[in-house]
Amino acid sequence: MSQAMLFEIRLLFHNPVFLAAVSSWIISQFIKTLITLFTRNVTSFHDLASLLFWKTGGMPSSHSALVSAVTTTIGFKSGIYSDLFVFSCCFTLVVVRDAVGVRRSSGLQARALNELGSKFSSGTKYQFKPVKEIQGHRPMEVLAGILLGFFIGVAFSTL
Repeated sequence: MSQAMLFEIRLLFHNPVFLAAVSSWIISQFIKTLITLFTRNVTSFHDLASLLFWKTGGMPSSHSALVSAVTTTIGFKSGIYSDLFVFSCCFTLVVVRDAVGVRRSSGLQARALNELGSKFSSGTKYQFKPVKEIQGHRPMEVLAGILLGFFIGVAFSTL
């Protein structure tokens, strides 16, 4: 690895936007894992690791936390008049809308399809294979993620 590339990597790990993004995702996933540990029975290390690193849905929204942390930090560092901040706001709106609208709706539809398929296959020789129920977010989960990301973005902007 060249010296220039090592220098670039070092700069990345001092970039407040990058640090806010990574921190908001890690913190929100950690909070989500703690909440799940207190409300549900986790039976294996695999379940715990899955919760910590890959689980979607739940409180708070890690997607919303990440994009709001990025947008907040860009707003503080580049100014709210910058093209990058405007782009980041648009990106945040798309992610938040997807989290609370599209993903939640498709998850509810998948659940309904699974219930119908289960009822249909129980009385016939037809073998029903359930579809994956993607968990979207409730509005409060998205709001919690946005607020968490905002405060993390403010913290990294003022360091």
